[in-house]
Amino acid sequence: MVFSSLFFLYLFLPLNLICYFFAPSLRAKNIVMLIFSLVFYAWGEPVYLFLLLGMAFFDWIIAIYIGKQVPKSTGAKLGIVMMCLVNLGLLSVFKYGTFFLSNIKAITGFPQSIPNILLPIGISFYTFQLMSYVIDVYRKETEAQKNYFKLLLYVSLFHQCIAGPIVRYKDVENAITERSVSSADISYGVWRFTIGLAKKSVLANVCGAVADSFLVKDSAENAAALLEGRSVVGVWVGVLAYMLQIYLDFSAYSDMAIGMGKMIGFHYIENFNYPYMSRSVSEFWRRWHISLGSFFRDYLYIPLGGNRKGIARTIINLFVVWFFTGMWHGASWNFVLWGLYFFVFIALERLFLSKLLEKNKVISHIYLLVIIYFGWILFRFRDMNLILVTLKSMFGLNGNAFYNFETNSVLLNNLLLLLVSLVAATPLLKNICNNVKLIAVKSSVVSIVYSVVRIAWPIILLLLSTASLVGDSYNPFLYFQF
Repeated sequence: MVFSSLFFLYLFLPLNLICYFFAPSLRAKNIVMLIFSLVFYAWGEPVYLFLLLGMAFFDWIIAIYIGKQVPKSTGAKLGIVMMCLVNLGLLSVFKYGTFFLSNIKAITGFPQSIPNILLPIGISFYTFQLMSYVIDVYRKETEAQKNYFKLLLYVSLFHQCIAGPIVRYKDVENAITERSVSSADISYGVWRFTIGLAKKSVLANVCGAVADSFLVKDSAENAAALLEGRSVVGVWVGVLAYMLQIYLDFSAYSDMAIGMGKMIGFHYIENFNYPYMSRSVSEFWRRWHISLGSFFRDYLYIPLGGNRKGIARTIINLFVVWFFTGMWHGASWNFVLWGLYFFVFIALERLFLSKLLEKNKVISHIYLLVIIYFGWILFRFRDMNLILVTLKSMFGLNGNAFYNFETNSVLLNNLLLLLVSLVAATPLLKNICNNVKLIAVKSSVVSIVYSVVRIAWPIILLLLSTASLVGDSYNPFLYFQF
Protein backbone atom coordinates (compact mmCIF):
# COMPACT_ATOMS: atom_id res chain seq x y z
CA MET A 1 0.00 0.00 0.00
CA VAL A 2 1.31 3.42 -0.91
CA PHE A 3 0.17 6.86 0.24
CA SER A 4 -0.58 7.89 -3.34
CA SER A 5 -3.24 5.25 -3.94
CA LEU A 6 -6.98 5.78 -4.02
CA PHE A 7 -7.50 2.98 -1.49
CA PHE A 8 -5.22 4.70 1.01
CA LEU A 9 -6.62 8.19 0.36
CA TYR A 10 -10.31 7.39 0.52
CA LEU A 11 -10.52 4.40 2.83
CA PHE A 12 -7.46 3.56 4.92
CA LEU A 13 -6.46 7.07 6.02
CA PRO A 14 -10.01 8.40 6.67
CA LEU A 15 -10.88 5.25 8.63
CA ASN A 16 -7.66 5.59 10.62
CA LEU A 17 -8.39 9.24 11.49
CA ILE A 18 -12.01 8.53 12.41
CA CYS A 19 -11.03 5.69 14.75
CA TYR A 20 -8.20 7.77 16.16
CA PHE A 21 -10.20 10.88 17.02
CA PHE A 22 -13.07 8.86 18.47
CA ALA A 23 -10.70 6.89 20.69
CA PRO A 24 -11.43 8.05 24.26
CA SER A 25 -7.89 8.14 25.68
CA LEU A 26 -4.27 8.45 24.59
CA ARG A 27 -3.77 4.75 25.33
CA ALA A 28 -6.68 3.91 23.02
CA LYS A 29 -5.34 6.27 20.36
CA ASN A 30 -1.94 4.54 20.51
CA ILE A 31 -3.67 1.16 20.13
CA VAL A 32 -5.51 2.46 17.08
CA MET A 33 -2.28 3.73 15.53
CA LEU A 34 -0.45 0.49 16.29
CA ILE A 35 -3.17 -1.70 14.76
CA PHE A 36 -3.43 0.43 11.62
CA SER A 37 0.37 0.58 11.30
CA LEU A 38 0.75 -3.19 11.53
CA VAL A 39 -2.04 -3.71 9.00
CA PHE A 40 -0.43 -1.15 6.70
CA TYR A 41 2.95 -2.88 6.88
CA ALA A 42 1.50 -6.38 6.46
CA TRP A 43 -0.64 -5.33 3.49
CA GLY A 44 1.94 -6.15 0.85
CA GLU A 45 3.94 -8.95 2.50
CA PRO A 46 2.40 -10.31 5.74
CA VAL A 47 5.27 -12.73 6.45
CA TYR A 48 7.77 -9.90 6.96
CA LEU A 49 5.60 -8.39 9.67
CA PHE A 50 7.09 -11.06 11.94
CA LEU A 51 10.57 -9.78 11.09
CA LEU A 52 9.58 -6.27 12.17
CA LEU A 53 7.95 -7.58 15.36
CA GLY A 54 10.97 -9.76 16.15
CA MET A 55 13.57 -7.05 15.60
CA ALA A 56 11.58 -4.59 17.72
CA PHE A 57 11.28 -7.21 20.49
CA PHE A 58 15.01 -7.97 20.45
CA ASP A 59 15.98 -4.29 20.58
CA TRP A 60 13.42 -3.67 23.33
CA ILE A 61 15.05 -6.39 25.45
CA ILE A 62 18.64 -5.36 24.69
CA ALA A 63 17.90 -1.67 25.40
CA ILE A 64 16.44 -2.53 28.81
CA TYR A 65 19.54 -4.62 29.52
CA ILE A 66 21.89 -1.80 28.45
CA GLY A 67 19.89 0.73 30.45
CA LYS A 68 20.60 -1.24 33.63
CA GLN A 69 24.37 -1.30 33.04
CA VAL A 70 26.93 1.21 34.22
CA PRO A 71 27.51 3.69 31.37
CA LYS A 72 30.15 2.45 28.92
CA SER A 73 30.85 -0.62 31.05
CA THR A 74 31.80 -3.98 29.57
CA GLY A 75 28.21 -5.16 29.91
CA ALA A 76 26.84 -2.10 28.11
CA LYS A 77 29.39 -2.45 25.31
CA LEU A 78 28.57 -6.15 24.97
CA GLY A 79 24.91 -5.20 24.55
CA ILE A 80 25.77 -2.72 21.80
CA VAL A 81 27.88 -5.34 20.01
CA MET A 82 25.02 -7.86 20.18
CA MET A 83 22.56 -5.24 18.91
CA CYS A 84 24.78 -4.41 15.92
CA LEU A 85 25.38 -8.06 15.09
CA VAL A 86 21.68 -8.93 15.11
CA ASN A 87 20.34 -5.82 13.36
CA LEU A 88 23.07 -5.49 10.76
CA GLY A 89 23.17 -9.26 10.36
CA LEU A 90 19.47 -9.42 9.50
CA LEU A 91 19.77 -6.38 7.24
CA SER A 92 22.73 -8.00 5.47
CA VAL A 93 20.91 -11.30 4.93
CA PHE A 94 17.69 -9.84 3.58
CA LYS A 95 19.10 -6.89 1.66
CA TYR A 96 22.56 -8.06 0.62
CA GLY A 97 22.46 -11.87 0.84
CA THR A 98 21.73 -12.50 -2.82
CA PHE A 99 24.19 -9.77 -3.85
CA PHE A 100 27.04 -11.19 -1.76
CA LEU A 101 26.44 -14.76 -2.95
CA SER A 102 26.27 -13.63 -6.59
CA ASN A 103 29.65 -11.93 -6.29
CA ILE A 104 31.18 -14.94 -4.53
CA LYS A 105 29.86 -17.19 -7.28
CA ALA A 106 31.26 -14.90 -9.97
CA ILE A 107 34.72 -15.24 -8.39
CA THR A 108 34.75 -18.86 -7.18
CA GLY A 109 31.96 -20.57 -9.08
CA PHE A 110 30.19 -21.48 -5.83
CA PRO A 111 27.49 -21.80 -4.68
CA GLN A 112 25.86 -23.26 -7.77
CA SER A 113 22.37 -22.04 -6.85
CA ILE A 114 21.62 -18.68 -5.27
CA PRO A 115 18.40 -18.10 -3.34
CA ASN A 116 16.33 -15.12 -4.39
CA ILE A 117 15.80 -13.36 -1.05
CA LEU A 118 12.98 -10.83 -1.22
CA LEU A 119 13.68 -7.42 0.30
CA PRO A 120 11.30 -6.55 3.17
CA ILE A 121 9.75 -3.14 2.60
CA GLY A 122 11.30 -0.40 4.71
CA ILE A 123 13.89 -2.65 6.40
CA SER A 124 16.67 -0.09 5.98
CA PHE A 125 14.56 2.62 7.61
CA TYR A 126 13.27 0.73 10.63
CA THR A 127 16.61 -1.01 11.20
CA PHE A 128 18.34 2.36 11.50
CA GLN A 129 15.58 3.67 13.77
CA LEU A 130 15.95 0.72 16.14
CA MET A 131 19.74 1.03 16.13
CA SER A 132 19.60 4.75 16.89
CA TYR A 133 17.24 4.03 19.79
CA VAL A 134 19.51 1.42 21.39
CA ILE A 135 22.62 3.55 20.87
CA ASP A 136 20.91 6.56 22.45
CA VAL A 137 20.01 4.39 25.45
CA TYR A 138 23.67 3.33 25.64
CA ARG A 139 24.74 6.97 25.52
CA LYS A 140 22.19 7.85 28.22
CA GLU A 141 20.51 10.30 25.86
CA THR A 142 17.17 8.60 26.45
CA GLU A 143 15.67 6.09 28.85
CA ALA A 144 14.92 2.53 27.78
CA GLN A 145 11.23 2.10 26.99
CA LYS A 146 9.75 -0.45 29.40
CA ASN A 147 6.61 -1.04 27.32
CA TYR A 148 7.27 -3.17 24.21
CA PHE A 149 4.14 -1.97 22.42
CA LYS A 150 5.16 1.68 22.77
CA LEU A 151 8.52 0.90 21.19
CA LEU A 152 6.75 -1.08 18.47
CA LEU A 153 4.46 1.89 17.83
CA TYR A 154 7.50 4.13 17.44
CA VAL A 155 9.19 1.91 14.88
CA SER A 156 6.07 0.81 12.97
CA LEU A 157 4.11 4.07 12.61
CA PHE A 158 2.85 3.81 9.04
CA HIS A 159 3.56 7.49 8.43
CA GLN A 160 7.32 6.91 8.28
CA CYS A 161 8.02 3.18 8.68
CA ILE A 162 8.63 2.35 5.03
CA ALA A 163 10.11 5.55 3.63
CA GLY A 164 11.28 7.77 6.44
CA PRO A 165 12.18 10.25 7.68
CA ILE A 166 14.43 8.17 9.94
CA VAL A 167 12.84 9.31 13.18
CA ARG A 168 14.84 9.05 16.40
CA TYR A 169 13.05 7.73 19.45
CA LYS A 170 14.11 10.62 21.66
CA ASP A 171 12.44 13.04 19.22
CA VAL A 172 9.01 11.39 19.56
CA GLU A 173 9.30 9.85 23.03
CA ASN A 174 7.15 12.52 24.65
CA ALA A 175 4.57 12.37 21.85
CA ILE A 176 4.07 8.64 22.44
CA THR A 177 3.22 9.16 26.09
CA GLU A 178 1.71 12.66 26.03
CA ARG A 179 0.56 14.71 23.06
CA SER A 180 -2.12 17.14 22.03
CA VAL A 181 -3.41 18.38 18.71
CA SER A 182 -4.75 21.82 17.89
CA SER A 183 -6.92 22.85 14.97
CA ALA A 184 -3.86 24.65 13.58
CA ASP A 185 -1.90 21.39 13.71
CA ILE A 186 -4.62 19.55 11.80
CA SER A 187 -4.91 22.35 9.25
CA TYR A 188 -1.17 22.40 8.65
CA GLY A 189 -1.05 18.60 8.52
CA VAL A 190 -3.75 18.43 5.83
CA TRP A 191 -2.08 21.24 3.89
CA ARG A 192 1.33 19.55 4.04
CA PHE A 193 -0.07 16.12 3.16
CA THR A 194 -1.89 17.36 0.06
CA ILE A 195 1.20 19.22 -1.13
CA GLY A 196 3.17 15.98 -0.90
CA LEU A 197 0.38 14.04 -2.58
CA ALA A 198 0.30 16.45 -5.54
CA LYS A 199 4.10 16.44 -5.83
CA LYS A 200 3.98 12.67 -6.07
CA SER A 201 0.89 11.95 -8.17
CA VAL A 202 0.81 14.99 -10.44
CA LEU A 203 4.50 15.84 -10.90
CA ALA A 204 6.80 12.95 -9.89
CA ASN A 205 4.80 10.36 -11.83
CA VAL A 206 4.95 12.47 -15.00
CA CYS A 207 8.69 13.00 -14.59
CA GLY A 208 9.09 9.26 -14.04
CA ALA A 209 7.14 8.42 -17.19
CA VAL A 210 9.30 10.82 -19.22
CA ALA A 211 12.49 9.36 -17.72
CA ASP A 212 11.37 5.82 -18.51
CA SER A 213 10.47 6.83 -22.06
CA PHE A 214 13.96 8.14 -22.78
CA LEU A 215 16.21 6.07 -20.51
CA VAL A 216 14.44 2.67 -20.40
CA LYS A 217 14.84 0.27 -17.47
CA ASP A 218 17.56 -2.25 -16.65
CA SER A 219 15.02 -5.04 -16.95
CA ALA A 220 13.86 -4.00 -20.43
CA GLU A 221 14.64 -6.44 -23.21
CA ASN A 222 17.49 -5.15 -25.39
CA ALA A 223 17.87 -2.18 -23.03
CA ALA A 224 21.29 -1.22 -24.38
CA ALA A 225 20.08 -1.23 -27.98
CA LEU A 226 17.08 0.88 -27.06
CA LEU A 227 19.28 3.42 -25.28
CA GLU A 228 21.66 3.60 -28.21
CA GLY A 229 18.72 4.62 -30.40
CA ARG A 230 17.57 7.49 -28.19
CA SER A 231 18.30 10.99 -29.42
CA VAL A 232 20.93 13.15 -27.73
CA VAL A 233 18.30 15.64 -26.56
CA GLY A 234 16.06 12.79 -25.41
CA VAL A 235 18.72 11.29 -23.16
CA TRP A 236 19.60 14.65 -21.63
CA VAL A 237 15.92 15.37 -20.95
CA GLY A 238 15.47 11.84 -19.61
CA VAL A 239 18.22 12.31 -17.03
CA LEU A 240 16.77 15.69 -16.07
CA ALA A 241 13.32 14.12 -15.66
CA TYR A 242 14.78 11.39 -13.46
CA MET A 243 16.63 14.01 -11.42
CA LEU A 244 13.31 15.75 -10.80
CA GLN A 245 11.41 12.51 -10.24
CA ILE A 246 13.64 11.17 -7.50
CA TYR A 247 13.51 14.47 -5.59
CA LEU A 248 9.77 15.02 -6.00
CA ASP A 249 8.98 11.36 -5.29
CA PHE A 250 11.00 11.02 -2.11
CA SER A 251 10.40 14.50 -0.71
CA ALA A 252 6.68 14.02 -1.39
CA TYR A 253 6.60 10.97 0.85
CA SER A 254 8.39 12.94 3.56
CA ASP A 255 5.86 15.76 3.14
CA MET A 256 2.98 13.31 3.50
CA ALA A 257 4.58 11.63 6.52
CA ILE A 258 5.18 14.97 8.24
CA GLY A 259 1.63 16.07 7.43
CA MET A 260 -0.01 12.89 8.77
CA GLY A 261 2.14 13.02 11.88
CA LYS A 262 1.13 16.63 12.50
CA MET A 263 -2.56 15.68 12.28
CA ILE A 264 -2.24 13.48 15.38
CA GLY A 265 0.44 15.29 17.36
CA PHE A 266 3.71 13.75 16.10
CA HIS A 267 6.32 16.24 14.90
CA TYR A 268 8.74 14.57 12.49
CA ILE A 269 11.90 16.33 11.39
CA GLU A 270 12.21 17.93 7.98
CA ASN A 271 13.93 15.59 5.54
CA PHE A 272 14.55 17.89 2.55
CA ASN A 273 15.44 21.55 2.23
CA TYR A 274 15.47 22.33 -1.49
CA PRO A 275 18.75 20.47 -2.12
CA TYR A 276 19.03 21.51 -5.76
CA MET A 277 19.53 25.09 -4.58
CA SER A 278 22.86 24.14 -2.98
CA ARG A 279 26.24 25.49 -4.07
CA SER A 280 28.44 22.55 -3.10
CA VAL A 281 28.13 18.78 -2.81
CA SER A 282 28.64 19.05 0.94
CA GLU A 283 25.74 21.51 1.22
CA PHE A 284 23.60 19.31 -1.02
CA TRP A 285 23.97 16.41 1.40
CA ARG A 286 23.04 18.64 4.32
CA ARG A 287 19.78 19.39 2.50
CA TRP A 288 19.01 15.97 0.93
CA HIS A 289 17.57 13.11 3.03
CA ILE A 290 18.59 15.00 6.15
CA SER A 291 17.61 12.22 8.55
CA LEU A 292 19.92 9.70 6.81
CA GLY A 293 22.81 12.14 6.68
CA SER A 294 22.47 12.98 10.35
CA PHE A 295 22.31 9.26 11.20
CA PHE A 296 25.61 8.53 9.48
CA ARG A 297 27.13 11.67 10.99
CA ASP A 298 26.12 10.93 14.58
CA TYR A 299 26.44 7.14 14.61
CA LEU A 300 29.34 6.50 12.22
CA TYR A 301 31.35 9.57 11.20
CA ILE A 302 31.74 11.16 14.66
CA PRO A 303 32.43 7.83 16.47
CA LEU A 304 35.15 7.15 13.86
CA GLY A 305 36.78 10.43 14.86
CA GLY A 306 35.05 12.85 12.50
CA ASN A 307 37.40 15.67 11.59
CA ARG A 308 39.13 15.75 14.96
CA LYS A 309 42.17 13.61 14.09
CA GLY A 310 43.76 15.37 11.15
CA ILE A 311 42.98 15.68 7.48
CA ALA A 312 44.18 12.19 6.51
CA ARG A 313 41.96 10.52 9.09
CA THR A 314 39.07 12.80 8.08
CA ILE A 315 39.34 11.63 4.46
CA ILE A 316 39.39 7.99 5.56
CA ASN A 317 36.33 8.56 7.72
CA LEU A 318 34.53 10.23 4.83
CA PHE A 319 35.41 7.26 2.61
CA VAL A 320 33.89 4.82 5.10
CA VAL A 321 30.73 6.92 5.47
CA TRP A 322 30.17 7.28 1.75
CA PHE A 323 30.91 3.63 1.03
CA PHE A 324 28.17 2.66 3.47
CA THR A 325 25.88 5.43 2.24
CA GLY A 326 26.09 3.89 -1.21
CA MET A 327 25.54 0.39 0.16
CA TRP A 328 22.52 1.54 2.18
CA HIS A 329 20.78 2.60 -1.00
CA GLY A 330 20.92 -0.80 -2.63
CA ALA A 331 22.65 -4.14 -3.06
CA SER A 332 24.42 -3.34 -6.30
CA TRP A 333 27.84 -2.07 -7.32
CA ASN A 334 26.38 0.99 -9.01
CA PHE A 335 25.23 2.27 -5.59
CA VAL A 336 28.72 1.76 -4.17
CA LEU A 337 30.14 3.63 -7.15
CA TRP A 338 27.52 6.35 -6.64
CA GLY A 339 28.48 6.75 -2.98
CA LEU A 340 32.22 6.89 -3.75
CA TYR A 341 31.53 9.34 -6.57
CA PHE A 342 30.21 11.80 -4.00
CA PHE A 343 33.01 10.95 -1.59
CA VAL A 344 35.53 12.19 -4.18
CA PHE A 345 33.89 15.59 -4.51
CA ILE A 346 33.25 16.01 -0.78
CA ALA A 347 36.89 15.12 -0.09
CA LEU A 348 38.05 17.64 -2.71
CA GLU A 349 35.83 20.29 -1.18
CA ARG A 350 37.24 19.52 2.25
CA LEU A 351 40.82 19.79 0.92
CA PHE A 352 40.62 22.95 -1.20
CA LEU A 353 37.62 23.18 -3.52
CA SER A 354 35.18 24.78 -1.05
CA LYS A 355 37.33 27.92 -0.82
CA LEU A 356 37.22 28.31 -4.60
CA LEU A 357 33.45 27.72 -4.74
CA GLU A 358 32.80 30.44 -2.19
CA LYS A 359 34.19 33.07 -4.56
CA ASN A 360 31.38 32.80 -7.12
CA LYS A 361 27.83 31.76 -6.25
CA VAL A 362 26.73 31.26 -9.86
CA ILE A 363 29.65 29.03 -10.82
CA SER A 364 29.36 27.05 -7.58
CA HIS A 365 25.66 26.42 -8.21
CA ILE A 366 26.31 25.28 -11.78
CA TYR A 367 29.09 23.02 -10.51
CA LEU A 368 26.71 21.42 -7.99
CA LEU A 369 23.96 20.81 -10.54
CA VAL A 370 26.38 19.21 -13.01
CA ILE A 371 27.80 16.87 -10.35
CA ILE A 372 24.35 15.86 -9.12
CA TYR A 373 23.00 15.49 -12.66
CA PHE A 374 25.61 12.95 -13.71
CA GLY A 375 25.49 11.29 -10.31
CA TRP A 376 21.87 10.26 -10.85
CA ILE A 377 22.93 8.29 -13.94
CA LEU A 378 25.06 6.09 -11.67
CA PHE A 379 22.11 5.77 -9.31
CA ARG A 380 19.55 4.76 -11.92
CA PHE A 381 21.28 1.89 -13.71
CA ARG A 382 22.43 -1.25 -11.91
CA ASP A 383 23.90 -2.51 -15.17
CA MET A 384 27.28 -0.79 -15.58
CA ASN A 385 27.08 -1.23 -19.35
CA LEU A 386 23.90 0.87 -19.45
CA ILE A 387 25.69 3.66 -17.61
CA LEU A 388 28.35 3.74 -20.34
CA VAL A 389 25.74 3.52 -23.11
CA THR A 390 23.82 6.43 -21.56
CA LEU A 391 26.91 8.62 -21.34
CA LYS A 392 27.83 7.84 -24.94
CA SER A 393 24.28 8.56 -26.14
CA MET A 394 24.35 11.94 -24.40
CA PHE A 395 27.17 13.01 -26.72
CA GLY A 396 26.04 11.21 -29.88
CA LEU A 397 28.82 8.63 -29.67
CA ASN A 398 26.46 5.74 -30.44
CA GLY A 399 25.63 7.20 -33.83
CA ASN A 400 22.28 8.34 -32.46
CA ALA A 401 20.38 11.34 -33.80
CA PHE A 402 20.55 14.70 -32.08
CA TYR A 403 16.75 15.10 -32.15
CA ASN A 404 13.92 13.00 -33.53
CA PHE A 405 10.14 12.67 -33.75
CA GLU A 406 9.87 10.60 -30.55
CA THR A 407 11.74 13.25 -28.55
CA ASN A 408 9.56 15.99 -29.99
CA SER A 409 6.33 14.14 -29.16
CA VAL A 410 7.28 13.33 -25.56
CA LEU A 411 8.49 16.88 -24.92
CA LEU A 412 5.40 18.55 -26.36
CA ASN A 413 3.10 16.30 -24.33
CA ASN A 414 4.92 16.88 -21.04
CA LEU A 415 6.70 20.23 -21.30
CA LEU A 416 4.33 22.19 -19.07
CA LEU A 417 4.46 19.70 -16.17
CA LEU A 418 8.25 19.40 -16.51
CA LEU A 419 8.51 23.18 -16.15
CA VAL A 420 6.19 23.10 -13.12
CA SER A 421 8.36 20.32 -11.67
CA LEU A 422 11.44 22.50 -12.07
CA VAL A 423 9.71 25.30 -10.17
CA ALA A 424 8.57 22.82 -7.48
CA ALA A 425 12.20 21.88 -6.85
CA THR A 426 12.91 25.49 -5.82
CA PRO A 427 11.60 27.59 -2.90
CA LEU A 428 9.94 30.06 -5.30
CA LEU A 429 6.33 29.15 -4.47
CA LYS A 430 7.12 28.94 -0.76
CA ASN A 431 8.69 32.40 -0.82
CA ILE A 432 5.71 33.86 -2.69
CA CYS A 433 3.35 32.33 -0.14
CA ASN A 434 5.39 33.74 2.77
CA ASN A 435 5.44 37.22 1.20
CA VAL A 436 1.69 37.16 0.62
CA LYS A 437 1.22 36.11 4.23
CA LEU A 438 3.24 39.12 5.40
CA ILE A 439 1.18 41.44 3.21
CA ALA A 440 -2.02 39.85 4.56
CA VAL A 441 -1.11 41.03 8.05
CA LYS A 442 -1.33 44.65 6.86
CA SER A 443 -4.24 44.34 4.41
CA SER A 444 -7.67 43.01 5.34
CA VAL A 445 -8.54 42.33 1.69
CA VAL A 446 -5.38 40.33 1.08
CA SER A 447 -5.95 38.57 4.40
CA ILE A 448 -9.40 37.39 3.32
CA VAL A 449 -8.12 36.23 -0.07
CA TYR A 450 -5.20 34.46 1.57
CA SER A 451 -7.48 32.68 4.05
CA VAL A 452 -9.82 31.51 1.28
CA VAL A 453 -6.94 30.25 -0.84
CA ARG A 454 -5.39 28.55 2.19
CA ILE A 455 -8.64 26.63 2.75
CA ALA A 456 -9.31 25.88 -0.91
CA TRP A 457 -5.77 24.92 -1.89
CA PRO A 458 -5.68 21.47 -0.19
CA ILE A 459 -9.06 20.63 -1.77
CA ILE A 460 -7.81 21.65 -5.21
CA LEU A 461 -4.62 19.61 -4.78
CA LEU A 462 -6.60 16.58 -3.60
CA LEU A 463 -8.90 16.80 -6.64
CA LEU A 464 -5.97 17.20 -9.02
CA SER A 465 -4.18 14.26 -7.42
CA THR A 466 -7.28 12.09 -7.58
CA ALA A 467 -7.78 12.93 -11.25
CA SER A 468 -4.13 11.99 -11.91
CA LEU A 469 -4.48 8.66 -10.09
CA VAL A 470 -7.81 7.55 -11.54
CA GLY A 471 -7.10 5.12 -14.35
CA ASP A 472 -3.34 5.70 -14.13
CA SER A 473 -1.46 2.45 -13.53
CA TYR A 474 1.91 4.27 -13.43
CA ASN A 475 2.43 5.07 -9.77
CA PRO A 476 5.89 3.82 -8.76
CA PHE A 477 7.71 4.63 -5.56
CA LEU A 478 11.48 4.64 -6.02
CA TYR A 479 12.47 4.30 -2.37
CA PHE A 480 10.61 1.02 -1.79
CA GLN A 481 13.84 -0.68 -2.86
CA PHE A 482 15.60 0.68 0.23
